[in-house]
Amino acid sequence: AALLPRPVRGLTDRLYCGRRVCYEVLGVSRQASKAEIARAYRQLARQYHPDRYRGEPAGGEGSGEQAAHEKFLLIAAAYETLKDEETRKDYDYMLDHPEEYYRHYYHYYSRRLAPKVDVTIVILVTVCAISVFQFFSWWSSYNEAINYLASVPKYRIQATEIARQQGLLNKTKEKGKNRRSKEEIREEEEEIIKDIIKNKIDIKGGYQKPKIYDILLFQILLAPFYWCKYVVWYCWWIYCFTIKGQEYGVEEKLYIIRRYLKMSQSQFDSLEDHQKETFLERQLWIRENYEVYKREQEEELKKKMAMDPRWKRYRRWMKNEGPGRLTFTDD
Repeated sequence: AALLPRPVRGLTDRLYCGRRVCYEVLGVSRQASKAEIARAYRQLARQYHPDRYRGEPAGGEGSGEQAAHEKFLLIAAAYETLKDEETRKDYDYMLDHPEEYYRHYYHYYSRRLAPKVDVTIVILVTVCAISVFQFFSWWSSYNEAINYLASVPKYRIQATEIARQQGLLNKTKEKGKNRRSKEEIREEEEEIIKDIIKNKIDIKGGYQKPKIYDILLFQILLAPFYWCKYVVWYCWWIYCFTIKGQEYGVEEKLYIIRRYLKMSQSQFDSLEDHQKETFLERQLWIRENYEVYKREQEEELKKKMAMDPRWKRYRRWMKNEGPGRLTFTDD
């Protein structure tokens, strides 16, 4: 029933000035300029404003403060409709094409419910807020990784030995007037060890040192550059290895292996060097060799799951009491 065409109603109570024509409310013609419309509105607003009205008859609408108040609201609605060029254009179209009810209804409420703030500003502020949160979150993860490595004996001993060789720990134990408490010396030694770990250990993956170019804002700004760079690289790849038939280098082989493993660059970089060497030794950049390696990994995973006590308990529960079994209670 909602899709059936409505009868022509012309002016509607819920749109613009209701059953009244906005031009007639302000007493101007359809060809009136914005200055004429504003002048007519000011004159009528002074006459029917609730604070200025003192009981005079409110035109043909009746008399009294209530009638004056309704007249003032109608005048304000007419002025809001005609002062804006886009809204006035929609209203003039409605006067000329009253039968297009749904179109007038959509344009009227889409303008009234449209956000007052520019959407571009909202998106920009949102992206900046996400970028700031992202950057500080990465710094927090990086500091957690450094604190953890500083507590691991293997890395702590190595960092302490490097600090002694560089003479950094000897400076903390000063005597005389510059002598400090044990707590201050311990804190400074801890910072020295952490600094050495930061400089000597390359942390990869999700805990790597954050870079300003990795945040969302810079990624969006640099997206056209990355896209052009990828297109150039892809054309180079097709020319070198498809057209000319050159052999793959180590980087190209690792790239193909990473694509087969469906890993991101950061995930692949976090792998140990001996794992990458194993991939190269088994020539996993060849599709057939990768398929064999994949089946071996799946079989190994099945064996581990079969020997895992927790997996055995889960399978026993699924067989005896799992969600596919119907049970009845005595109560």
